[in-house]
Amino acid sequence: MTVAAPLPVPPATAGALVLVADDVEANVELLRDQLGLLGCRVVHATDGPSALAQCAAADPDLCILDVSMPPGDLGVEARETGFEVCRRLKRDPRTARIPIIFVSALNDAGVRLKAIEAGGDDFLLKPHNRHVLGARVRSLLKLKGATDALEESLMRLRAAQKARDDLMRMIVHDLKTPLTSMLATLEMLREGDFGAIADRPARALSDVEGKAEDLLGLIQDLLDVSKVEEQSLPLTPEPIAPAALLAETLFDWELRFRQEQTTARTEVADDAPVFVADKTLVKRVLANLVQNAITHSPVPVTLVLGARRDAGGIVLTVADDGPGIPEEYQGLIFQKFEQVRAPNAPRVRSSGLGLAFCRVAVEAHGGRIWVRSAEGQGSTFHLQLPLQPQVPVRAMRTGEHPAVGTP
Repeated sequence: MTVAAPLPVPPATAGALVLVADDVEANVELLRDQLGLLGCRVVHATDGPSALAQCAAADPDLCILDVSMPPGDLGVEARETGFEVCRRLKRDPRTARIPIIFVSALNDAGVRLKAIEAGGDDFLLKPHNRHVLGARVRSLLKLKGATDALEESLMRLRAAQKARDDLMRMIVHDLKTPLTSMLATLEMLREGDFGAIADRPARALSDVEGKAEDLLGLIQDLLDVSKVEEQSLPLTPEPIAPAALLAETLFDWELRFRQEQTTARTEVADDAPVFVADKTLVKRVLANLVQNAITHSPVPVTLVLGARRDAGGIVLTVADDGPGIPEEYQGLIFQKFEQVRAPNAPRVRSSGLGLAFCRVAVEAHGGRIWVRSAEGQGSTFHLQLPLQPQVPVRAMRTGEHPAVGTP
């Protein structure tokens, strides 16, 4: 007598743990046998509360729920028990990714609709076809396996990113202390505290001091980008008049404009409103945009700093007539450590952090930043800010407490 070889167990279902929740023993045994042929292990429950308890304790790979079961203390009728169990499982982060198949004798469109609304992944009618059941189980377990693998990969990626960011912050902090001491010493040398210095060495010292200040600014940008991304850099908001803000920015850059032969002016609309923001951060954003325009142009540029009312609050702009930015790079430039050199622009050393800082600083206020540019036609950076920061903030410098939220 020839004995047929057992069918191979599909790898997607081999060893999978399946919870079967049904108050009819015969139904449970039938599903146990059919799932056993697929290589699945089975645990079972006979009512709503025990189904939830088994899910919490056993962490199954898949659940098969009857619709009508004793509800216990779930506060629903028996014909709603399966739906309530499904809703609770999907609300719980620990069980939300477990696939759920409803198996019911209720052949009604309303029942199927409730199963979908409760979060069910599939629905089979009793008596079900075992081949159809096997196909649905295999499909859902494959999907769950792929989802779990993706989640694990994402967790590893986040852990690696955190480790890199932690190392970066440690290095940056270690760099900042000796650099500050170097700057203090350079200032003392330049001012003659260690003796008189001739003009030529004095100019060289001033140049070195300026480069060291730039490096310190980059380090501070890096620290602040990390703090804003972690929401650990609190805002200190105050009322800001746009005309005064832009005038201050031009005044701060007056010497540099003369050195670079840059022409700059402001254009403030009559209806540009006073807004509440962290003035230090906003001024640093404007300074980074001005620095970016000057540094990346091969010839002296003309800058226009503007302000106007917008439906979302206020829009500040920094426009230049420089070489422009190719369209395919206009989103990339706001990412950390990304650098795009425009055609014919001078070769410059850059960390790729300036525009990344601008983005996180603006987003910390609940605003957004973007650029409009075309090669050879200059660039215009737009900062859209709400009239009030749409994030939790510290008290205003004036001692008042501004309303936070959507204007």
